[in-house]
Amino acid sequence: MKLFNSIKKEDQKIIKAILFLFGFEPVNINLYKLALLHKSKNKNESNERLEYLGDAVLNLIVAEYLFKKYPFKDEGFLTKIRSKIVSRDSLNNLGRKVGLKELINFKNIDEFSKNYKSIFGDALEAIIGAVYLDVGFEYCQEYIVKNIIIPYYNFDELVNKTHNFKSKILEWSQKEKKLIKFSTKKITLKNNSSQFESILIIENKEISKGFGNNKKDAEKDASRLACKKLEL
Repeated sequence: MKLFNSIKKEDQKIIKAILFLFGFEPVNINLYKLALLHKSKNKNESNERLEYLGDAVLNLIVAEYLFKKYPFKDEGFLTKIRSKIVSRDSLNNLGRKVGLKELINFKNIDEFSKNYKSIFGDALEAIIGAVYLDVGFEYCQEYIVKNIIIPYYNFDELVNKTHNFKSKILEWSQKEKKLIKFSTKKITLKNNSSQFESILIIENKEISKGFGNNKKDAEKDASRLACKKLEL
């Protein structure tokens, strides 16, 4: 107890979070501090490299899990379910659920998260990258399957639920004989970072506006909001 009390308050918070998320205490706390460091706080050092690594690790773990869970399903089915699990929306929602908002080292998270919608999912991937470097792939895989994939994902729902909002809105427009188009462009934010903005227009009327790290994600976000607005 004395040893824990001697640890910085900020580090104690991260240790408790990793224990809650993955079920173990981190060995190298600095990895996790970096995983939670956003580029708005430090331009020279941020969690982006760990995010890149965590994305690859998570995709492999999810792919193997689904391969074993669905031994008779084809590659198309497995790819579709994996994409639902590791999608920006899915990881971002999960990042919010597990309380990453309270942990990310960010200049002004409330203001920026309105525009940079994947900030929590990005941080979650960075943490997974940190776990991989901290304890190795075998343990990382075990912790992610046991503490993230199984408790947070309903596979019956994933199999039956459609997340392709763009296809859904396009199918609706064809059925209703409505003219639909996307107006998508790259925009610069206040901190000089950039992202894409997509406006979904139906019959010359703006229906929704979405954002993403690329054109595809921005149009998907706009389609998701349009589906919600049109109750599709």
